[in-house]
Amino acid sequence: MENNQEEKMTFWEHVEVFRKVVFRCLAVWLVCALAAFCFKDTLFSVLFAPSKSDFILYRGLCWLAERLSMPALCPGEFSVSFINTELASQFTTHLQVAVLMGVVVAFPYLIIQLYGFVAPALYTQEKRYSVMLIFFGVLLFALGVLLNYMVIFPFAFRFLSSYQVQEVVVNQIALKSYTSTLLVLSLLMGILFEIPIIAYFLAKLGLIDKALLVQYRKHAIVVLLILAAVITPTADIFTLLLVTVPLYLLYELSIHIVAHTKVSPSVVE
Repeated sequence: MENNQEEKMTFWEHVEVFRKVVFRCLAVWLVCALAAFCFKDTLFSVLFAPSKSDFILYRGLCWLAERLSMPALCPGEFSVSFINTELASQFTTHLQVAVLMGVVVAFPYLIIQLYGFVAPALYTQEKRYSVMLIFFGVLLFALGVLLNYMVIFPFAFRFLSSYQVQEVVVNQIALKSYTSTLLVLSLLMGILFEIPIIAYFLAKLGLIDKALLVQYRKHAIVVLLILAAVITPTADIFTLLLVTVPLYLLYELSIHIVAHTKVSPSVVE
């Protein structure tokens, strides 16, 4: 631990250092958000891609259907109409999406800056583990977001946008409904993919251990199935498994991580 530097710094000096960290983070976030706002066409082309029948997932399924001689596997052509019902909704949606994309793009920098602030108070071994946790935390979050964008949301959107209680009711999807659903699901999947990281910290605090996770494995499977059903309200088991299986594998990974995690000495004391 770098105690010498820490002991020389007063409380207000720490506050000043933290203020500079926050300022740099806000500056980078604003620059990224402004860049996302300026590249409107590219930004919304990416967001609307899962709503089109030529999305990479659908093309891949059609290719697989042709190779396996299973035409039912190919989703086929479909189209969805988007509408805007509020005067300023398109502008505010553009602004909100740009702000959120700014956070996503700047996220690695934000984490590095925050780590740089707390690093002097860590032991050398703790620094090494912290870097690994940050790397895998960001990686798992990105994988969760990617899985939602590439697989989960397209299936859920196609099902919900084509579902009708009666033919007289035509589906016209509001712009804000589409973007908010996509972004919220992406955030949710990113957080759910942090299960191993959360399990590690809980194990360090002595709140969970391997025996506990193994004991409640069946309960966890039921909870994961319920979560998957809520996230993907489709009628097919295939989509349900696409969500459940990765989450279950993360749970098993958590058991392995917890089994090799020692409770923090400060907690034991």
